[in-house]
Amino acid sequence: MSAPTESSLDVEGAAAPPRRNGELVFGEPWEGRAFGIALALSDQGHVPWEAFRQQLIVAVAAADGIPDAQTRPGYYENWLVALQRLLIERGIVSGAEIERRARQFATGERDIVNPGDA
Repeated sequence: MSAPTESSLDVEGAAAPPRRNGELVFGEPWEGRAFGIALALSDQGHVPWEAFRQQLIVAVAAADGIPDAQTRPGYYENWLVALQRLLIERGIVSGAEIERRARQFATGERDIVNPGDA
């Protein structure tokens, strides 16, 4: 299994990450972290990049079907959906664990600044 390269990031396809002047664009810190997590999991051999890319294409296509742009998920929200689906599908984490961790971050129980505190 090979780690994703610049060419395998699907620069022009449905799964292409947002770019500005050729550089990746992250609107919020969590977007960059989600991007890095997916690449690291692939690089470490836990998740095949092509399997993730296919999940992302499905998530983006589903989001594109939502007519109201105000409620349509953004690109990195689709990225998270794809990553979560793949992690659950491969038995790396359960849906309940994802929900528990999301609640911890949302309530401040898990501190993003000091991750060792949670």
